[in-house]
Amino acid sequence: MACMALNANAQQSWMADNGNGTFTNPLFYDEFSDPDIIRVGDDYYLAGTTMHTVPGLVILHSKDLVNWENVSYCFDRFDFTDDKFSLKNHQEIYGQGIWAPAIRYANGQFYVFSNINGKGLQCYTAKDIRGPWTHHNMQGNIYDLSVLFDDDGKIYAIHKYGEVHCTELKPDMSGPVEGTDRVIIPEGNGVGEGHHMYKINGMYYLISTDYSPNGRTLCSRSKSIWGPYETRVISADETYGYNGVGRTTVPRGTKYRIGEDGTKFGVNPASPDATGCDNAHQGGIVQAKNGSWWALLMQDFHSIGRTVCLMPITWEDGWPMVGLKGNLGRAPRTWYKPDTVLGCYGIGEEAQPIRAPYDRNENFNGKQLGRVWQWNHNPDDKMWSLKGGRLRIQSQPAEQLMWARNTLTQRVIGPKSIATVELYVKGMKDGDVAGLGNINIPCSWIGLVKQGNTLSLCSFEQMTNDTISVPVDFVNGKLYLRCIGDYDNNQMQYAYSTDGKEFKTLGNMMPLTYQLITFQGSRHALFSFNVKGQKGGYAEFDNFTVEEPMADRSQNIPYGKTIRIINKATNRPAIALKHGMLYDTHAGDKSDLTKFKVIDRNLGRVALQCADGRYVKVYGDGLPGDVRFTTDPKEAEEFLWQDYLDHDFMLLSLKTHKYLGKSPTTGSPYSMDFVGPDPARRNGAVLRWE
Repeated sequence: MACMALNANAQQSWMADNGNGTFTNPLFYDEFSDPDIIRVGDDYYLAGTTMHTVPGLVILHSKDLVNWENVSYCFDRFDFTDDKFSLKNHQEIYGQGIWAPAIRYANGQFYVFSNINGKGLQCYTAKDIRGPWTHHNMQGNIYDLSVLFDDDGKIYAIHKYGEVHCTELKPDMSGPVEGTDRVIIPEGNGVGEGHHMYKINGMYYLISTDYSPNGRTLCSRSKSIWGPYETRVISADETYGYNGVGRTTVPRGTKYRIGEDGTKFGVNPASPDATGCDNAHQGGIVQAKNGSWWALLMQDFHSIGRTVCLMPITWEDGWPMVGLKGNLGRAPRTWYKPDTVLGCYGIGEEAQPIRAPYDRNENFNGKQLGRVWQWNHNPDDKMWSLKGGRLRIQSQPAEQLMWARNTLTQRVIGPKSIATVELYVKGMKDGDVAGLGNINIPCSWIGLVKQGNTLSLCSFEQMTNDTISVPVDFVNGKLYLRCIGDYDNNQMQYAYSTDGKEFKTLGNMMPLTYQLITFQGSRHALFSFNVKGQKGGYAEFDNFTVEEPMADRSQNIPYGKTIRIINKATNRPAIALKHGMLYDTHAGDKSDLTKFKVIDRNLGRVALQCADGRYVKVYGDGLPGDVRFTTDPKEAEEFLWQDYLDHDFMLLSLKTHKYLGKSPTTGSPYSMDFVGPDPARRNGAVLRWE
């Protein structure tokens, strides 16, 4: 029944739950940065960064750590009157605002702590996770923090980078306790930021991340909150085979840091082989109901931004090491769900419904916007409405999209997706620009421009300051606009239609980056602004839909099929040598010894049978030459299939917790001792099936 549920819902949106007792990272194929996790009874709560978008400080709820629902935001809008929170007078808080929250439950209520640039430490409290939330402006120079409610009733904030500080907080959340700030870990210990403090069995554990010289997750522990601490790296180099993406640079002397139309942006290329800061890092840990421990760390997934990955923890010598015994520091992309034994629930326990955290589609028929939507900075609530089953946005003066007030956004979702919206134009006036855009730096959009009484369809790309304009005939004053995103490959293209059936592309295939100015991944944007400095008219939007052609992964494992296994590093197929080892052969070899049948062993497990009847078996520790064969199906090696999409995969040994692979340089036969993929997927551990 769980598999049936997956098949019924998989076309809607990416879901980590595979319906067979396993899950595949990322938990959500859209941005959710700086995750912090707690469990209260049988319920898990996850809080994340929202930067300059509102409503702010998103909170998700789960019963199993795999299937999540967006249940709350801590506030609807920034309650500060500064122009920068509302995109007024060329003031902005892109990539700033509120970030790196810490969520806690104590004294019968929920607490979410976070920093707002220029305003200091903020705290939001609620008896119910769905709110209402009470805002406490605690001020003080405390950011990127964790908070610990200790057994003696004292409350501590752990914060800062490198030189880690601990400061006591007042119980009424009015601010820090004066004179209590102390350094608990001096600079020089390789410790970074993004702190998450826990007290476990009387010991203080501080999980943190460091990005210099590259990303790592660390744990520091002490018998006292004040130290001294000893520190170990608990995860490093886990990229899941995703390399970094180019970073946008803005030339010196540019008037605004978000650039202008015509700004000559640069893109610093990223090495396909380097981990950089893009690997799994910053996040929290939590103990599941069955006693197992898990880390929820964020990882950069190209132009998507930062996603959340669920990773098992193995305690070793009192340290919470990310990963599995035999392969600590790395984590499988596909693994068994928490609170299960190899994917099986106990008697009387049931799997949770398989679901995605958001409904991305919106018909605007309700009295409120769906939870997936966020405004770009504080909106002017007098200038937008839900009216007649449509979203109406009044045009306000702005010279370009990034300055346009009342721009409604939602995260793009990968790895590929197609967003479509209907635009109604009869309310537009001279100088108005309205349409579907991508909030990023550089930004882009497709939409209508009204000059006098003339409407033109335009595609604009800020990177090249290029506008492509075409005439268009309207049917009932309506046009369909579309964004076609290939986010794993960092590119997108716009399209349009007059009937909603036949779409034509407009403009170039646009490159996408992840940059540290908005500090967010790409975002869809519904906008209306006026370039002539006037109040303008209005645009109306309806029936926003998102299609995800790769969300249905039910056929990604070729159960029962006979395949060739191609090594991504060499593009050479594997061959079952008569001599008894798994090796490789020339690319054109399609002999029977290069053919393997994928045998379904349930719960995501597979065995490989050669065309001559032999089965792949791993002997000893899995060193080169230990991947051999057996004629007994009971002795066949059982692998947990790791789906890397687009026919890419890895095979994880359930005995050694390492991966099948072959070095592209040494000439050695296949082995079972690879710890994971490299960022470019060319170390010999990532395979492709055909």
